[in-house]
Amino acid sequence: MAQETDDDIIIPLVTDHADTITVTANGLGTDIGNTGQAVTIIEREEIESVQGPDATRVLQRTPGLSLTRNGGVGGFTGVSIRGANSEQLLVLVDGVKVNDPSSPSGGFDFGNLLLGTAGKFDILRGSNSTIWGSDAIGGVVDVSTRAETGLEGNVEYGSRDTLYASAVGGLKGDRYFAGLTGAFYRTDGFSAAASGTEPDGFEQVALGGTAFFDITTNLELFAHANWSEGELDIDGFPPPTFALADTLETQETRRHWGDVGLAYYGNDLTLRAAYSLSGTERDNLDDAGNLTFAGDGHSERVQLRGEYRAIGPVTVAFGAEHEWSDYETSFDAPGEIEISGAYVQLGFALGDIAAHIGSRVDDHELFGTNGSYGADLSYGLGNDWRIRASVGEGFKAPTLYHLRSFYGNADLRPEESTSFDLGVEKGQRGRGAHVALTAFRRDTTDLINFAFSAERPFGFYDNTARARAQGFEAEAGFDMSGSFRVSGVFSYVDAEDRATGLDLARRPRHFGTLYADWDAPFGLKLGADLRFAGESFDNAANTVALDGYEVLDLRAAMPIGDTLEVYGRVENVFDADYATALGYASPGRGAFVGVRAQM
Repeated sequence: MAQETDDDIIIPLVTDHADTITVTANGLGTDIGNTGQAVTIIEREEIESVQGPDATRVLQRTPGLSLTRNGGVGGFTGVSIRGANSEQLLVLVDGVKVNDPSSPSGGFDFGNLLLGTAGKFDILRGSNSTIWGSDAIGGVVDVSTRAETGLEGNVEYGSRDTLYASAVGGLKGDRYFAGLTGAFYRTDGFSAAASGTEPDGFEQVALGGTAFFDITTNLELFAHANWSEGELDIDGFPPPTFALADTLETQETRRHWGDVGLAYYGNDLTLRAAYSLSGTERDNLDDAGNLTFAGDGHSERVQLRGEYRAIGPVTVAFGAEHEWSDYETSFDAPGEIEISGAYVQLGFALGDIAAHIGSRVDDHELFGTNGSYGADLSYGLGNDWRIRASVGEGFKAPTLYHLRSFYGNADLRPEESTSFDLGVEKGQRGRGAHVALTAFRRDTTDLINFAFSAERPFGFYDNTARARAQGFEAEAGFDMSGSFRVSGVFSYVDAEDRATGLDLARRPRHFGTLYADWDAPFGLKLGADLRFAGESFDNAANTVALDGYEVLDLRAAMPIGDTLEVYGRVENVFDADYATALGYASPGRGAFVGVRAQM
């Protein structure tokens, strides 16, 4: 067991699919064909084929996923699934919750997540607080740290004096596995402010480690650890206009997360117990190096997950956890909060049918208890077709900033959502003929917004808003020949404020990615990615429009012997000028070349 990853706790399959494992659907590993929920898995092989360190170029191959970014790589990057706020997305690394307790809305900045240490993305679309608790309104993203035997590394250089390198290595025996991965990235960048000329660079170092040891044939000790430190040049809002413009400010970010635990694998019972922690420290400095803002957030969690095969095709999954969170900023006194939760889920898998239904109760230190439920169904129709459906509730507890800051409100209620989806699918993503079409709807209430009153003229947080997102996602992939594959995703998302009927800000109604790969008989690999998005609005009043855009990337790779590969790409081939957030620039045309080696 020790040389396997923690995704490998699976239940018997009810489809003919190869074992693509998801943990975001049910908390423990299960075959993707065993769930009626909408899940996308992106493996390391695909990550490497896309090339480069920027996670957004990979994530945009996910149906229903859009994003906004303040400038280039390293700039704040928010990910939205099916029109949800970026802060309504639960983000995990190796199953460890990494959302930032010190940020105002408790979200995760994907700008600091580079691909050098990432082994897999497991992305669930739809509310699933039944399994995951708070924050899982839009969906769940779990990033697995690379854990590979042998030794492999790459280095690349390109436009804007950009240098990127990563390496991974691991050892395994009959009872153990130990692996280490690391990455370095540095770029001169370009001006984050679209009106500026002074380049804003970014530099980051990241390390990750994974270890497993079989204490007995049924009991495993495991541990994961990740650390990163980065420095980003940022633009600000200087006087006298206080508009976004060139400044010499910088932001330093330090992040760490990890876990240690035990896993038991019996004939009918699987148990997984862990202690985990995560932390994000952020310092903003002015052009003289003086500290202008500091934020420090941490969370610790103890949890137990399990699955019992009760009788025949019936399983009982269960879990409980307790989380402590604390934060401190330059302008706010330290604060801390606790929340506990427990769930139970019944599963049934027999023949062409797999179904689950479950419920959860959470108890928050301030707002009390919150209940949520979820259910899903997958039914095989034959010839590799299946129907899948799910319903789920989500909630997001008010953050420490919402509750304890100068603008805080101790009477806040959690944001709550109910989501439904219904889909039909043939085959499996990335293999043979694959077609999927999913319709969805999510209603969200008690959204936390900024409000004003006579008693608090400087403002405060309050539950004031409702939202609805509905639409459809289409995905397809076909082998046009034995060496040429064409794939694509398209999403239509109508996300509106139910009080005003206006579109939610920065949510394009349609967006997608088309991509193709060709392997020549002599080893050359060619690929292309076309990412596109329609018009959206930058503000809630829908008075400031953001134009749609199309961005084309071309890439190539050529093996040299059995251990070397030379690769390169051109990003934004036609030098499209576009923005996902008003006033912020996006990267123009860039060329990059690299070499990858293994032993």
